[in-house]
Amino acid sequence: MDITTTPIAALAENGIAWADMQMYVSVMIALVIVMTIADLLHKKSATYFFQAADKAEELLAAGEAESSIGNEKGRLKQLSAGDKVNALVGTVAVDVATAGEFSNGPRRLVHIFTMWGFVLFVAATAMIIYGEAQTTTLATAWNIGAIMLLVGSWGYWFAFKVDCQAEGQSIFQIDLRKDIFSLGLMGTSLAALGWTYTGGGTGGWFIFLIISTTALFGSVYWSKFSHMFFKPMAAYNKRIIEANGTNENLPHETRDMEWQQNRHSMELLKDAPMDMGLGIKREAPKHY
Repeated sequence: MDITTTPIAALAENGIAWADMQMYVSVMIALVIVMTIADLLHKKSATYFFQAADKAEELLAAGEAESSIGNEKGRLKQLSAGDKVNALVGTVAVDVATAGEFSNGPRRLVHIFTMWGFVLFVAATAMIIYGEAQTTTLATAWNIGAIMLLVGSWGYWFAFKVDCQAEGQSIFQIDLRKDIFSLGLMGTSLAALGWTYTGGGTGGWFIFLIISTTALFGSVYWSKFSHMFFKPMAAYNKRIIEANGTNENLPHETRDMEWQQNRHSMELLKDAPMDMGLGIKREAPKHY
């Protein structure tokens, strides 16, 4: 397989005009935007962040609580523009670019492959189609993106999704609402590489690619796609509330002081130690 070329440019020779390709991509982009906004409104994710920000401002204005995170004189801290920029840079560099939220190494790796493969593949596709031409660089990025997406999405499915021992479920059980995102990524990456490998055209692999991408982008409202936008917002918010000391009114790294204990939202956990042990991770799941 030659990764320095793609079958996209050859579609025009098979009766599919650039304008038709551009229309299809534009419709997919519109679906993502509309369905993501609808999902955020339905789950009230944006409302939560606005309310959390207002609550933090109220706590900061009151200035009565203390913080144990090294803020000035141990009190709540009004963040400067520089502090917020640092939080944003940390979010992008750690939480987004390198999936720093995952402590499981293999899970983090498949996430990175999937995310960056998807970004490369989609960006190269859009640039080729809207630019009505492909370069060696764009074609290489398109193929590498598809390969990374294949490794990440299929790796996740077989290493984690079908590892149902902990839930006592069949590995063949599929819930389209939950799995359409993963299946769409798997189908898109496989179809793209199959399409390239077989020399392009408008045959079976091309039809499979259209079906997979339409399912992927047309099901955003029911899938985890919009989660890609929610998680960076959540990660940034976490860094901000830890930096200004509000921390959603939860205790920090110690409960030795009475005021820290009283900040906990759950009465039963006020006197509990910060480290409660392995819990359900104490042993491998084997009771089904």
